[in-house]
Amino acid sequence: MDTTPFFTQDTIVFGILMLCLGFVFYTSNSDNKFWKKFYKIIPALLMAYMLPALFTTLGIISPEWGIENEQGELIEVLGKSQAYYVASRFLLPAALVLMTLSIDLKAVFNLGPKALIMFLTGTAGIIIGGPIAILLVSLVSPETVGGADFNAVWRGLATLAGSWIGGGANQAAMLEIYKFNQANYASFVIVDIVVANIWMAILLFGIGKKEKIDKWLKADTSAIEELKEKVSSYGAKISRNPSLTDLMVILGIAFTVVGISHWGAEGMSTFLKENIESVANPKSAMSSFGSKFFWMISIATFLGIILSFTKLKTYEGAGASKIGSVFIYILVASIGMKMDLTKILDNPGLLVVGLVWMATHVLLLVIMAKLIKAPYFFLAIGSKANVGGAASAPVVAAAFHPSLATVGVLLAVFGYVVGTYGAMLTAELMRIVSEIVAV
Repeated sequence: MDTTPFFTQDTIVFGILMLCLGFVFYTSNSDNKFWKKFYKIIPALLMAYMLPALFTTLGIISPEWGIENEQGELIEVLGKSQAYYVASRFLLPAALVLMTLSIDLKAVFNLGPKALIMFLTGTAGIIIGGPIAILLVSLVSPETVGGADFNAVWRGLATLAGSWIGGGANQAAMLEIYKFNQANYASFVIVDIVVANIWMAILLFGIGKKEKIDKWLKADTSAIEELKEKVSSYGAKISRNPSLTDLMVILGIAFTVVGISHWGAEGMSTFLKENIESVANPKSAMSSFGSKFFWMISIATFLGIILSFTKLKTYEGAGASKIGSVFIYILVASIGMKMDLTKILDNPGLLVVGLVWMATHVLLLVIMAKLIKAPYFFLAIGSKANVGGAASAPVVAAAFHPSLATVGVLLAVFGYVVGTYGAMLTAELMRIVSEIVAV
């Protein structure tokens, strides 16, 4: 079946994404009673995520299209939208720079160890969630988690572990390490996208209820509020009506750093691959350090922090973080575009495995948050720094407040470092469980 959408030109696709965002912002700030009630239930950020998903589901736009087999797997790619690539490679690092420009690094460190504890708890949830999911599903449908040799399901699930602890580079490393049959790989990619995006939608929905959630968790949010207050007070103190010069300088700062980040990422990944064998080897746990995306995000964040100690910090008063937020929302819309709601039930057995796995991750996070009285913010970024990485963690963090985006990306970068090691441990545990249930 040909899955070519109605619109394939990225200029038109981008127009549709901006139409969605314009509609969301216009209605969410409307005095209309219906929209006021609507956005009390559904956060604007969630709408910015779901509207593009609706356009994809209806076949109007698509992140990728081609010929599908009867199982709904793409067997021949005919075209691909570059909307997400542009948003993640150009607008995301620009947003990180502009949102980091006014950061109070001391206040970030004053947030304490709870953010790191929640991140590590999220990692632990992924590690134990995989084998638990295989064990539970095997009791009902053993054929779903079976297979032998390179068709063994646990090998395919190992790639999900790489994606959910680190990111795309770690996922690719796991595919190389465990040599899963790539003819069956598409099903696991679909499960990865569907389950991760369902959880993303739930997290965004929860942001609108964060006060109630924090109250239930008995969380101490004083450090977060102090950071937000410091940044907001500083912004108010230096606030000015931005001139054309201000806006051009802000964009100049952002995209100069983006250019440096890409140049540095290219150089670092090439140097490490050429001089360190373990980085060049896709089977190595060190291979994620050869990822250009990893270095691009790391360099952009580092330079943003450096610039926050200079006079350029005053451009926050001209709206630097607001422009960064615009870029973040465009990224959100492009992520939402990757979600095809019709794919949810394409492979129900594997989908159940993914949902049980994710539920274990979430349950562990909730238990830990309750025990240490961590705010919902730490739960959310602790999860997304694992499941989603640097593309999603700053988006979720910035939804709480632009000043918090840096916290999300710092944890996500840490996720890249531990991703392959954690995924290998998960894979070995899943292999052991698979062998036990097969007996």
